[in-house]
Amino acid sequence: MTFPAPDAAGTSLASDPGLQEAHARLMADRSLQFERADMPVPEVSPFFRWLTEVLGHLAPFLEWGFWIGLAVVVLLIVWLLVRELFAMRRAPDRPTPPPAQPETWQPTARDARDLLADADALAAAGQYAEAAHLILLRSVADIERRLPRAVKDSLTSREIAALPALPEAARSTFGDIARLVEISLFGGKPVVRDDYASCRAAYEAFALPGGRLHE
Repeated sequence: MTFPAPDAAGTSLASDPGLQEAHARLMADRSLQFERADMPVPEVSPFFRWLTEVLGHLAPFLEWGFWIGLAVVVLLIVWLLVRELFAMRRAPDRPTPPPAQPETWQPTARDARDLLADADALAAAGQYAEAAHLILLRSVADIERRLPRAVKDSLTSREIAALPALPEAARSTFGDIARLVEISLFGGKPVVRDDYASCRAAYEAFALPGGRLHE
């Protein structure tokens, strides 16, 4: 063990008894190792030695293979994109769906004619108010079938005619019929033949436009 050189005062640390004693105890400690033990170098397997040599020879080819594979992948992606574009250009235009047809509020021709026949029978007996009232009740029933949640028992005929969901034609026709019936029921005005004829004509123009014959 080499001791430090003398300090600036000229006294050598080797002459220090305390340091020499500590050094002696350190050298006597068998749990400490001061010399490098010779360890055998592990032997490399012949297979790994052969594999290393092969990879060393193939290194230039592996680099070329990487770039070639990358080029193939890029060309494949480009080809798929071009094919998709050509397929989109050759594909026929999709037909435009027809516009939604508005809901038909008119009753069937048979129902409308049956109602008018019943009302005409009452009118022939001189019961014009009852005939007009029958047309109104059947019209309310038609509206209830189409708007079951909108028509409430507390609504008057005029309030039903003002429902936003009713088409303009149905609102106008129903409003004319409702006014005539309300004048008769609540105003005390008798319904005469001309009043019933006006009510009947309004319903027929709405329920049988152009004398349609569909059932």
